[in-house]
Amino acid sequence: MKNCWFHLMPYTDLPENFRDKNPSVWVDIDSRLFDPAQAHRMYNDFLDELEYAADLGFDAICVNEHHNNGYGLMPSPNIMLAALARRANPETALCVLGNSIALYNPPLRVAEEMAMLDCISGGRLIAGFPVGSPMDTCYAYGQNPSQLRERYMEAHDLIKRAWTEPETFSFNGRYNQQRYVNIWPRTVQRPHPPIWVPGGGSVETWRWCAEMDYVYCYLSYYGFKAARATMHGFWN
Repeated sequence: MKNCWFHLMPYTDLPENFRDKNPSVWVDIDSRLFDPAQAHRMYNDFLDELEYAADLGFDAICVNEHHNNGYGLMPSPNIMLAALARRANPETALCVLGNSIALYNPPLRVAEEMAMLDCISGGRLIAGFPVGSPMDTCYAYGQNPSQLRERYMEAHDLIKRAWTEPETFSFNGRYNQQRYVNIWPRTVQRPHPPIWVPGGGSVETWRWCAEMDYVYCYLSYYGFKAARATMHGFWN
């Protein structure tokens, strides 16, 4: 069994009466509540905590991506992992759990940045590709929900080909057209870093993970019983 330390990096300075006056920390949270001076302290505290977890011997430290959100202050988890890549315990894996690849235009940016992280860390990257929460993908970034999974699959295929194909190639998808795909740098891990897919229980997602032989990371926000039912379906 592997033990990972996962940090959402929430904004910790909301007023005591926040829940009485605000329906949610997602999407339309009052931006006037944000204090950059407090965020400076929080970000550095969060990085210290993750470095400490690595020093304690956790197998991996994990960050993720959220937008318009006081629950998680990481619109770019890659920036946070870059800050950790040189200083964290060199025996600890670095997990981006993950980049919402359907939101990137072009998704090659993810392939490039993750290749950089894999090189900086000496081959310790775990690449996470969530389909994405509706709040992040549809509300904050305006994606059409009927196209989201198709965009995700196309982005996944482009990123994986960019990591694995040695020759320059062109890509002509429905949502992405690239005449020359030839990323520099390349990943240390071959053929590519391990791919983990976090999700909230979508049968379509975990079936695809099983077909692709990817790690499925169930986000068990709904308790043990719901998690057990979901994972029984996955393992069966």
